[in-house]
Amino acid sequence: MNISDRYRELTDDVRLILEAPVDGSAGEALKAQQMIDQAAQDMEELEELVGDIPQTHLESKLTPVLLKSHSQLDRARLLLVELGAEDRAAAVWELEQKIYRLLNAL
Repeated sequence: MNISDRYRELTDDVRLILEAPVDGSAGEALKAQQMIDQAAQDMEELEELVGDIPQTHLESKLTPVLLKSHSQLDRARLLLVELGAEDRAAAVWELEQKIYRLLNAL
C-alpha cells in the first residue's frame, strides 16, 4: 500500500473512532472527543490532495500534520485512560502507532 493510501486509511480510522461514544464524565469525555475530532480535521485537510503531492514533497507536507494529529490523539488517550475508558484508549493508541509507522515510511 502506498503512502497516499495509508494516509487516507488512517484518516478514515480516526473518523471511525469518533463515532463510538465515550463513557465517563460529560466534560472530560467531551474534551477527549474534541481532541480526536481536531486530529481528524487536521488530517482531512490533506486527504484529497495527498495523491497529488509529488513523492519528493510528501515528507515535508505530511510530517507536520501527522505530528500534530499524533499530539492531539495522545492527549485524548491520556484523558480516556483517566476516565477509565481503557478500550477506547487502546484504540487511540493503535492509531498513534499507525501514525508512527507512516512517519517512518516517509
